[in-house]
Formats: sequence, C-alpha cells, structure tokens
Amino acid sequence: MRLDLASPSVHECGKLWEYAVYVTDVDYPLESIAQLYRDRADAENAFDDLKNQWGLGGFTTQDLKRCQTVARSCALIYSWWSWYCRAAHPTSRLEASTSRPLLIANIGAALQHVKAAAQQFKDLDRWGCLLRYIGERIAPAIGPPKPPQALAATG
Repeated sequence: MRLDLASPSVHECGKLWEYAVYVTDVDYPLESIAQLYRDRADAENAFDDLKNQWGLGGFTTQDLKRCQTVARSCALIYSWWSWYCRAAHPTSRLEASTSRPLLIANIGAALQHVKAAAQQFKDLDRWGCLLRYIGERIAPAIGPPKPPQALAATG
C-alpha cells in the first residue's frame, strides 16, 4: 500500500481509493456522518445547477417584478426538469449536464406509455397518466405488510 499525502488517494493492490477527512464533535456513527455529508453535497448540487445550468447566477435587473417572474419561471422549469430526471433515473438525483442522454431515452419510454394508454382510453387525462408513471418510478407503491413468520412451538 502506498499513501500519497499530496493527493486524496491511496493505491492498494492496483486499486485507487479516495479518502476524505471529517472533523466533527457530533456523537454519530462514522457511516452516518459520511451519509450526512453526501446528502449535503446532493442538496448543494441543486443550487449549483440553478446557478450554472439554468442561468440564475448572472441574471440581474432593477425591476423587482421582472426579476421575480424570471426567478419563479426558472424555479418552475427546474422543478419539472427534476421530475423528468427522476423518471429517467428513479433511485437518485442527476445533474442537468450529465443526465440528458439517459433522460431523453427514458422520457421517450414514459411518453410512449402515455400514448399507448391514450389510444386505449379516449377520455384519459394525459398529464395525470404521465405524472402517475413518473411517481410510480420515484416512489413505487408498497403492498400490505407481510405477517411475521410463525415461531416454532416449544414444549
């Protein structure tokens, strides 16, 4: 094993391991602290996307109403994009710059689902059908709880 303190990595048996140092005084298990940092970074990615991918980092105006309208429109479109990204990759969030190819393929599948259902049911609420399709992939329905296994009788 070779430890190179100049870069955050360890080379061991041909594998490259990255490492980080966390300094804290909270009384949580190590795995919990690492997850908290990952969750924080995940939340910060949304602000980074809004600033760098959606243009909210450089928009300024003296007109408060115009500024609010642009900010609200951008937030609404970003929210829709996030839903579409979750349809493409239900288990985690994706950044705008890396999610487009996967997104296009999976959104195509979602729209094909709506198209097939719309052909069968003429009075179908297409938006509702699309949102249900996306929602089922983000948070699948959970069936009834399974009863506990019977314990072996003693005596």
